[in-house]
Amino acid sequence: MSTSATPSSLEIQALSVLWSNGPSTVSEVIELFPDNKERAYTTILSVLQNLEKKSLVKSSRSGRANTYAATKGQAAIMIPLLKELIQNAFAGCVGDAARAILSAGKLTPEEKTALGQELTAHKAMAKKKTAKKKTANKAAKKKVAKKAVKKKVAKKAAKKVAKKKVAKKKVAKKATKKKVATKKVANKKVAKKAPKKKVAKKAAKKKTAKKKIVRRKKN
Repeated sequence: MSTSATPSSLEIQALSVLWSNGPSTVSEVIELFPDNKERAYTTILSVLQNLEKKSLVKSSRSGRANTYAATKGQAAIMIPLLKELIQNAFAGCVGDAARAILSAGKLTPEEKTALGQELTAHKAMAKKKTAKKKTANKAAKKKVAKKAVKKKVAKKAAKKVAKKKVAKKKVAKKATKKKVATKKVANKKVAKKAPKKKVAKKAAKKKTAKKKIVRRKKN
């Protein structure tokens, strides 16, 4: 609730009449005003008109008088104000605030019964919230555990892939070395055969030359 729409003390009392009595005229609000102090008609009229400006009250014509009705429920208006009061006056301690309220007056038997029922319901809600939190925490832990397992599995898979790549590289290097070694051996063999071929060619040329000489002599 914005500061401009926050009702004053008098406005809260006027609203309390409308919440308990329903739509009321200015005269009815004056009669039922909680603090029982005498106030002028114009004063309460001004209070209700201010509430209407804040959109907390709406008016409608009923005969010669205007009837005013609250546009918001008591909880919607008072809970934020009570939270602010508890935070500022009791350092956020609801128990201290409750004890202070109880010490300010006496409870009727009906109010005691209603309060007991409210406390029982509050305890039940608190247990449900605690159970939900535990369930949520367990679910969160399971998710974290699952993620951790997935990460481990992924790391293992990545390591296996990396090992395979390394093994393939080693095999490829060995194959390359073998090819290089085979080429070197082949080159050496070729180099050894080359001189022999040259010698054989020279010998063949000599034989051919001798044959030609012999033929010439015969002729």
